[in-house]
Amino acid sequence: MKINDKYTVITGASSGIGYEAAKAFAGRGKNLVIIARNKENLEKLRMEILHDNASLNVIVKDVDLSIMANVYQVYQELKQYKIETLINNAGFGNYDSVGNQDLEKIEIMLRLNVEALVIFSSLFVHDYQNIEGSNLINISSAGGYIIVPNAVTYCASKFFVSTFTEGLARELQECNAKLQAKVLAPAATKTNFGNVANNIDGYDYDKSFGSYHTSKQISDFLLQLHDSSEVVGSVNRESFKFELRSPSFDYAGNSKHNQTVATRKIWF
Repeated sequence: MKINDKYTVITGASSGIGYEAAKAFAGRGKNLVIIARNKENLEKLRMEILHDNASLNVIVKDVDLSIMANVYQVYQELKQYKIETLINNAGFGNYDSVGNQDLEKIEIMLRLNVEALVIFSSLFVHDYQNIEGSNLINISSAGGYIIVPNAVTYCASKFFVSTFTEGLARELQECNAKLQAKVLAPAATKTNFGNVANNIDGYDYDKSFGSYHTSKQISDFLLQLHDSSEVVGSVNRESFKFELRSPSFDYAGNSKHNQTVATRKIWF
């Protein structure tokens, strides 16, 4: 295998989509930085990858990204590596009504789903926007394009991810940046998400959903999005087919004049 000095960075890599994504990129000969809180699972993943890809370098960083100081610190540590792709996958959900939701859990969810993602994305764009072949992929959800009953706050956090990433992609295109920003929006996926979102163990996906994907299937979709020139990769909630497509949200305009007019309409 040809030695590559570039790295793919994946947050939330200790389970689910992040775990399978790491194995998928390793299968392409990509060195990895895998980030999550669960060091034991990260080490297990590292050993699995090296068993099949002994020539790769796999860096483990066990850290809680819901603490913003940690986000800045980890990114500073990443500066010693040449990053080819950054995948912001860390996050979790919550099922409950707004009036009854656990606000301590919600605070952590918003810090992880929104704040950490924005900080990582912004730092990466600052450093890599003019580097050929650079990719930023943020993981949203089908719930980032439609409001799901009893998951309003979670969906709102993923709407943020979707609009932020689509807007960033347009911004990068306008300034002819070389970095590509993309958003992946899975539908129901059998991961630990159901347990965390419902505060239970043994969440039954077969009982709760007529159809769902595995983490391995979503990682395959992620690779398709990575390889494409489209901004959005989404799972259709009705057909459960994967689609590569253009951004969904309207963008005010391409000229500075149109942007100024749009800003006035928003603020006045």
